[in-house]
Amino acid sequence: MRLHRLDITAFGPFGGSQSVDFDDLSAAGLFLLHGPTGAGKTSVLDAVCYALYGSVPGARQSGQGMTLRSDHAAVGTRSEVRLAFTVAGRRLEVTRQPPWERPKLRGKGTTVDKAQTWLREYDATAGAWKELSRSHQEIGEEITQLLGMSREQFCQVVLLPQGDFARFLRADAEARGKLLGRLFDTRRFAEVEKRLVERRRSTEAQVREGDAALLADAHRMQQAAGDAMDLPELAPGEPGLAEAVLAAAALARSTARELLTVADCRLTAAETDRAAAERDLADARELDRLQRRFAEARERGALLAQRADAHRAAQERMARARKAEAVAPALELRDAADAEHRRAAAAETQVRALLPEALADAGAAGLAAAARRAAEELGGLESARRAEQRLADLVEERAGLDRQERADEDVLHEAETWLADWETTRTALQARVDSAQQAAADAEQLAVQRDPAQRRLAAARQRDRYAADAQEAQRHALASAERAVEARAHWLDLKEQRLTGIAAELAEGLTDGAPCAVCGALDHPAPARKIAGHVDREAEERALAAYQDADERRADAERRLGTVREALAAAAAEAGETPTARLAEEAEELERRYARARAGASGTHAAQEELRRAEHEREQRITAQQQAAVRAASRVGNRERLESERAALEEELTRARGSAGSVAARAEQLERRAALLTEAADAARLAEDTAQRLKAADARLADAAFRAGFDTPRDAAAALLDDAAHRELQRRLDAGDSEEAAVRAILTEADTAAAAQRPPADVAAAEHAAADAGRRLRHAASARDAAARCCAELDRLSARATGSARRLAPVRAEHTRVARLASLAAGTSADNERRMRLESYVLAARLEQVAAAATARLQRMSSGRYTLVHSDDRTGRGRSGLGLHVVDAWTGRERDTATLSGGETFFASLALALGLADVVTDEAGGVRLDTLFIDEGFGSLDDQTLDEVLDVLDSLRERDRSVGIVSHVADLRRRIHAQLEVVKGRSGSVLRQRSPA
Repeated sequence: MRLHRLDITAFGPFGGSQSVDFDDLSAAGLFLLHGPTGAGKTSVLDAVCYALYGSVPGARQSGQGMTLRSDHAAVGTRSEVRLAFTVAGRRLEVTRQPPWERPKLRGKGTTVDKAQTWLREYDATAGAWKELSRSHQEIGEEITQLLGMSREQFCQVVLLPQGDFARFLRADAEARGKLLGRLFDTRRFAEVEKRLVERRRSTEAQVREGDAALLADAHRMQQAAGDAMDLPELAPGEPGLAEAVLAAAALARSTARELLTVADCRLTAAETDRAAAERDLADARELDRLQRRFAEARERGALLAQRADAHRAAQERMARARKAEAVAPALELRDAADAEHRRAAAAETQVRALLPEALADAGAAGLAAAARRAAEELGGLESARRAEQRLADLVEERAGLDRQERADEDVLHEAETWLADWETTRTALQARVDSAQQAAADAEQLAVQRDPAQRRLAAARQRDRYAADAQEAQRHALASAERAVEARAHWLDLKEQRLTGIAAELAEGLTDGAPCAVCGALDHPAPARKIAGHVDREAEERALAAYQDADERRADAERRLGTVREALAAAAAEAGETPTARLAEEAEELERRYARARAGASGTHAAQEELRRAEHEREQRITAQQQAAVRAASRVGNRERLESERAALEEELTRARGSAGSVAARAEQLERRAALLTEAADAARLAEDTAQRLKAADARLADAAFRAGFDTPRDAAAALLDDAAHRELQRRLDAGDSEEAAVRAILTEADTAAAAQRPPADVAAAEHAAADAGRRLRHAASARDAAARCCAELDRLSARATGSARRLAPVRAEHTRVARLASLAAGTSADNERRMRLESYVLAARLEQVAAAATARLQRMSSGRYTLVHSDDRTGRGRSGLGLHVVDAWTGRERDTATLSGGETFFASLALALGLADVVTDEAGGVRLDTLFIDEGFGSLDDQTLDEVLDVLDSLRERDRSVGIVSHVADLRRRIHAQLEVVKGRSGSVLRQRSPA
């Protein structure tokens, strides 16, 4: 990742907008970020971190939202950080604006705007920026995925805070584990430990649950066996429970099978007895059935003998009906022909009644010829129809000309009348316009006079009020002055009285043997005494206070009188000497005149519009007058043409109509006549045809009746049966024949006749014996079913218990295995000699990589003296794996990193930071870090060590990296030419960038 440009506005100590060109600074490979303490050097790094992750590093994470805003920023300036950088071959620009409290656009107070974020990408093909997202979450996920590291990792491998690594060198294993855990994200290994513990608890619960299920099945088997089974006295989870349950189940199954064998024997004997009883019952019932069958057959035979004559008569009736069926088609044909002939004759009679008397007796041929003649005459009227339609059109056209003539006459008359009054109308409208315009001018002049008149009137009214107030103030001032004089006189009187009696007040304080305050004498032979009406000091002071209060009131009254008189003079100067009533009348008159002028001026536009409409109407009426004259001239020729054509058409229609009122009426007469004649001809032909068919049907019917053996067709018709009667007669014949055959068959049956010769059957005794045998069988079957159910239930529960035990075996084995793994990963197992947790083991491997990467730079910084090595020895009672030692080549001894001096600690922590940056970068996915920052610590180095450290940092340019050193050491300013200076001031800090010459 390479930084290109950083823009800061109202962020941290920077009140205004500042920019950093990292491309210019990175050109030298090594650049210095310096400034006085508190200027804001670290805030530049905070801005980079905030732009990428939306938060600042380390302990400054609390400085989020509105607290990131600069205290030096203007009220309307919003805080913003914009960073342009390249990562994974993509040129991106991220802009973040933290939430800020701004003044409301309307009203008072403030409101909080939400945080905003933008992400753009530079499209080299189009040569422009394109927006990718405005979502905080999407932008955070995109940047984290591209960088391949979290905010904590970024702050450690890019910003390199030296203080943290110095503490890392001196920290114990627990503190190192926390830092390395944040950097390398070993939460997944801690999650593995957690999952192993959870899996151990889960498998343990499964084992207990399986044992509980086995015990539950054992209780069910005990219930099924009738408490003949002993249960094992073991709790769920105890070893041997499954084997004890399965053994008890096997013993219960064996006992149940023995009981089932005994029940089977008893059931077999009961089934044999039941079968014999059922056979006896069946024989008795069969004998009873045959005896009753023979008796019923003899009774049915007697009934048949009584019905023999009726059966023979029915057979004869059926024979005549079958003969008549041969005549039925001829009968149906003759009835159909007769019905058809009657309908045709009725229709002919009905149609002939409508014909003229001349054609009433005409035949079908004559009627058809008359219909053709009527149709021919109807065809000749087509031309007359068109002429009649044309005549109607001519009449309508002539009427239209008349209407146009009347309309044009109305237009001409109305136009002449209106135009005759035009000059009068125009003069009146023009006068209205002039009057409205004059009123508008007057309104403008009066508007100028209104304000002075209103001011004079207001001043006059104030003058009157101030005059009254002045008189009142003067009276009040005089009264206050009198009260002040009286109060002063009263105070002076009391003062004089007190001075007169002051000796009595002094005498009250005399004491024998004490000197007098006036003369100094020790003896006081005749002290003065207070007389009636003596004034003491308090009375005098009250009188003085009353006088002072009265005097203040007098002064206030005089000031009030002066103020009122000044206001009265000002109002009188503006209002003059004119009375207020007269000024009010003049102002009211001016207002009335102004209102009238405004009202008159308001009609200016309406008057002008009405004048324009009148002029436009005049033009329209002149045009209409001219057009009406043109149309009147053209109508004369049209009227003559229409009259000529109308006369010719009327002559033609007179010939075509004949006696009818119109051609249409004549055509309608011919149409009705042709239709009637055609219908009569058809009816006559149909009547003749049906009469011939009826005659032929009579002949065929007589011949069919003779061949069938009937004297007349009427006899054949009487012998016929309808379908219902035929079916009923046949049913009676078939029933009689069937009944006779059935009776004859029953009486000739050998077993039935033999049963009739035997004694009557005793069915009730056989049924009672069979019922006793059935009860004994049911009891035996119930006992056998109970034994079978017991065996089946025991077999089912035993099979389920066996399956449960078989399924539980791998779970129990897995629980044992997982419990060992969980103890091993947690460092509590006896197999884990160093008591290292899984997460600590992984961090130890990472720490070993970091120590190896840091040693390559530490040896160069220390001139080959120091080497960092990883140690997995235990410290005290804690766990091992995160120890870090330094090997001193001068002494050949290995010692703890906490023993390093201040300068040694700095370059050791710097080497550790650089090595850690390489390892974390590889761990995070190999994202190339082209820009690094080192924060402070160079002040503890001597000149030689500083040169070696700078050489190591300068060597990073070989990998095309740029390193920014954050320090206020003065010597670095001479050694590093590319600089970014932070200058602080009262209005906030500013940035000054200097590139190498």
